[in-house]
Amino acid sequence: MASELSPIDKAKFLAAKQATEYVETGMKVGLGTGSTAAWLVQCLGEMVREEGLKIKGVPTSTRTADLARKVGIEVITLDEAKWLDVTIDGADEYDSNLTLIKGGGGAHLQEKVVATASERMIVIADASKKVDTLGAFPLPVEVIPFGANITKKLIEETLVGMDVLGREVTQRMNGDKPFISDEGNFIFDLHLKRIGNPHQLSLALNQIPGLVENGLFIDICDVVIVGHGDGRVDVRDLSNDIDEVVRFDLRDDDNIFTDLGD
Repeated sequence: MASELSPIDKAKFLAAKQATEYVETGMKVGLGTGSTAAWLVQCLGEMVREEGLKIKGVPTSTRTADLARKVGIEVITLDEAKWLDVTIDGADEYDSNLTLIKGGGGAHLQEKVVATASERMIVIADASKKVDTLGAFPLPVEVIPFGANITKKLIEETLVGMDVLGREVTQRMNGDKPFISDEGNFIFDLHLKRIGNPHQLSLALNQIPGLVENGLFIDICDVVIVGHGDGRVDVRDLSNDIDEVVRFDLRDDDNIFTDLGD
């Protein structure tokens, strides 16, 4: 039941539910990765099964693809889609310019490729993801395994000239082994604490040999939908210069995700 959801899960659910308003039959939809995006996939799956919604989904990770198939969404590749109507995804942080940090789930490379191949990118989040200045959340970068330690040193040297407060670089692990992305790469997390100039940092990082992509999403996101545990949803649409508040009445049957894991 919706009443049994934690406030943060209610917020994620409501943001995902509002985001379905941007999806219509016939669309090709980029499906994000992470706990908030998983709510969106579940919502769309319910619409496919119960309302006859016909869409094709392009997932940004193998786990999103598995979930999409499970709930009845037709899954295709980005090459098959060629271009997407919309991508809906979560974020680890976003600021007032709708600049994002993504990659907490290690899928930011595919997420960025899919998002930039879309007419619009919509971010769904809870209120905790809004920040005045990016950087409290570690910035992920994807690095090829060959020469990874050298790449790490180059990253550390590059950070010396950047407007950041911290410069610690750690390799993401999966237990006692390195975390491996869907593309077979390593993830390094940059503990910067504060990013004063995201544009400058993104450009500098992507010039480092061996670094495939960073988790800064700049001038990509068009809409942010923020859910709150009290049933309120804030929508900020940069493309239409719209800020609006939507209210949901949470019903007992609103939680269709009793078996959904993070």
